[in-house]
Amino acid sequence: MYRVGLPGWRTLARWGVPVRLRVDVHFDEESRSYWADSPDLDGLAVAGEDLDGLHNEVKIAVGDLLALALHAPRAKAQTEFRFREMAVLST
Repeated sequence: MYRVGLPGWRTLARWGVPVRLRVDVHFDEESRSYWADSPDLDGLAVAGEDLDGLHNEVKIAVGDLLALALHAPRAKAQTEFRFREMAVLST
């Protein structure tokens, strides 16, 4: 597995080598929803009401963005979620 953003990642991904990318997950207190971006993949910015919804949105967006970046069919990618600025919700 090779990380998106490292030298040669596009070539390896075109050859079918699975790529890995970091996804930072944030919680917005005001809207009580989650949003995510990535330091590895430009343009990734998605939101979801819960973590399951966010994960689904990330998978769709990553596939589309990698296809655009590689000018190729969907690459095999694994997302690595990193929780940032998370607040504990009290109920």
